Amino acid sequence: MSSYLIDTPTLISFSGGRTSGYMLHQILQAHGGQLPPDTVVTFANTGREREETLRFVQDCSEHWNVPIIWLEWQMEEPGFRVVTFETASRNGEPFADLIRKKSYTPNAVTRFCTSELKVRVMKHYCQRHLGWTRWRNAVGLRHDEGRRCLKAYARNAANKEPFTAWLPLDKARVTHADVLDFWKTRNFDLGIRGYEGNCDLCFLKARGRLKAIMAEQGPKIADWWIEQERVTNGTFVTEYSYATLKREVMEQPSLFDDPANDEEFDAECGLVCGVDE
Repeated sequence: MSSYLIDTPTLISFSGGRTSGYMLHQILQAHGGQLPPDTVVTFANTGREREETLRFVQDCSEHWNVPIIWLEWQMEEPGFRVVTFETASRNGEPFADLIRKKSYTPNAVTRFCTSELKVRVMKHYCQRHLGWTRWRNAVGLRHDEGRRCLKAYARNAANKEPFTAWLPLDKARVTHADVLDFWKTRNFDLGIRGYEGNCDLCFLKARGRLKAIMAEQGPKIADWWIEQERVTNGTFVTEYSYATLKREVMEQPSLFDDPANDEEFDAECGLVCGVDE
């Protein structure tokens, strides 16, 4: 029996990465190329996703003829808005609005960016728009991401949410190599190197990765992050500010650790961050 078959209301959480794109394709194939009833695909945009990520989400929708609901956080009820590829925020507007509401920046300990901008937005869409009370949440975690899979199963056992995490790639024993091999055969791809990730300068990235991205994309990519630290009088990372990183890159643009061989950083953001709310 296929690991990708759906028989209950299901939200397919599309992170915009290669792994979740692969998962979506396999689910579609298992159902003859068309999603079954009571199944929706959502992509939650923070406004700091790379343009390549936004294009990739749209390409998957167009090439595979599958509707993908684009969502963004908003302060007003119902807590989300539906956007499109054309109207999606591209300068961090939802993220900045949330930071101003909280009056501090997220950090490695309090990662409210994921819980509010992604997990809760999708949950509110299912509850307040679709009227669902229980559903499965398909998440793109592979079999070789054992620690993250175990955390997801532990949250299922705690039964604190109206949804249950469903990890079809783990059940199918899919690995990173399988995903890369799949995309080598496609006529479109994400177009982002593994260490870059979908969020342009996510504070969970190592310092060397951040500086490498600033050097490659141009130091101005840090300006939004610097502005959030300025308005909150805080930092995303205890050890340094984004202003410091930008200055270091501008002064010595080649002085950072080479991240070229780092593992791909495109796992579903909500489970990378270990959201337990």
